Amino acid sequence: KMERMGAVDVKIKTAYLFDQFVILNQNVLNKGANMSEMKFVCKSARTHRSYYRTHFRPAVLKKLGYVSTATVVFTLFLSILLRLPLLDGMMKSALGIRCFLPNNYFVWEATRPIADCNICRGVNEVLMLPNITREEFFTYAYSYKPILVKGAAKHWPAAKSFSFSFFKSLFENIDGAYESTEEDCQFLTFKTDFLSLRDVFAMPQSRVTLQEGESSWYIGWSNCYPPVLEVMRQHYSRPHFLPADAEHAHVDYIFMGYQQGAVMHLDYISRLMWQAQLQGHKTWRLNPPPECEDVCQGFQFRVEPGDIFLLDTRQWYHDTFIEEGEFSLTVSSEYG
Repeated sequence: KMERMGAVDVKIKTAYLFDQFVILNQNVLNKGANMSEMKFVCKSARTHRSYYRTHFRPAVLKKLGYVSTATVVFTLFLSILLRLPLLDGMMKSALGIRCFLPNNYFVWEATRPIADCNICRGVNEVLMLPNITREEFFTYAYSYKPILVKGAAKHWPAAKSFSFSFFKSLFENIDGAYESTEEDCQFLTFKTDFLSLRDVFAMPQSRVTLQEGESSWYIGWSNCYPPVLEVMRQHYSRPHFLPADAEHAHVDYIFMGYQQGAVMHLDYISRLMWQAQLQGHKTWRLNPPPECEDVCQGFQFRVEPGDIFLLDTRQWYHDTFIEEGEFSLTVSSEYG
């Protein structure tokens, strides 16, 4: 029993220290460091190179020095701090507080396994397929290659029924829907000023349609609340070409908005991703992991309404951009 209590205590203290590390990292971002610079620090740390010392400007080194120092201190003293009674009071006072650890790029990137460059070797464009059958698709089903199936979602009712107003009405008329995105599901703000999905659906109509003078917006959220999913899935199905025995996630994502979509990143999910472009045209840009840049190359391609795109977003860095003046709406999920 004492051993179990000790293990729980260590886990709680680890979570607390990890949270403090994330906060420190966020402070560095607020001071002006950007993700590209931080990615490079991670890559340099992996390969034990000192390249950045001669290629980054002093101001950047100063900012990133805080991150590097924090990483070393965090690693060296974690085991010591976990045993100090000094933290016990802080831990006990925090036991009743529900904490949220944000999806922090630097922390995830710093702990990411080294990529197998054979995954991207020789891949320099998206594999474009017609709207094919399950049998025809089987060969490609679990490939690391980016795949675009043309017109596979054109027949979905969601292509016409899904809209900003559809989801606003859905969340306002289902008890607990808003709360689910704040407590159990996930809300992705990207570069917007929204704090919750409730804020999104409260924006003025002029911003919803991106009238002149209004700020652009792009957001996403996961739908893990069964009453919401039940209504949503009446308007679309799983892609018909996926294997019959494929495992599917119990969470579906919606992404919608204008102009700059997601910035360059990896996803930390458990399966492959599919995304159906229901409205608007979206350009995807894919890049290999930094350690594979010598043998692999990045590329981009355009997705049209009705297309379904499949990607291992755990292996390919990706960002998106929506064509000027167009509203983009997609539904996405995982399979494996």
